Amino acid sequence: MVTPEYVQVMSMYNKWQNNQLYDIINVMSEDVLTLDRGAFFGSIHATLAHLLWGDLLWMQRFDPNRSENAGSFPESHAHWSTISHWAADRMCCDGEICLWAAQLSQDDINGDLSFYSSSLSKIVNVSLSLSIVQFFNHQTHHRGQVHAMLTAAGENAPVSDLIYMPEVL
Repeated sequence: MVTPEYVQVMSMYNKWQNNQLYDIINVMSEDVLTLDRGAFFGSIHATLAHLLWGDLLWMQRFDPNRSENAGSFPESHAHWSTISHWAADRMCCDGEICLWAAQLSQDDINGDLSFYSSSLSKIVNVSLSLSIVQFFNHQTHHRGQVHAMLTAAGENAPVSDLIYMPEVL
């Protein structure tokens, strides 16, 4: 069962993981970050951009009053031209995710979510709890790809085990 506590822990985990990634990629060259490594989105940079795009899209779905539009899927991996631009938006988004998580109640989570899916060209109605699980699963999936690409690039990829998150220890 998805609970407010689960959502809060996962939002902290997301922020912790992204902060660790930033510490590594911040010192890497743009050539290394944009090298096509055969992943779905090609490079480390493009995968991180797609991940941020997905988070912005889900936050827009969770809060339709958000003014920022995430854009469309085809441009999802190309929106942030530099890692510093990505990092600034990533930090803001992670803060928004944590604030959103802190305000969720069990009644909210037990509700439904309706949104227009451009990939399906229709309105989708789904439980909010399943949408939340999808949101965090999408993050973990693509960070796993980044982890593999960092390792292949000879970098020491960050610890990703949830049980080692400082807030848990």
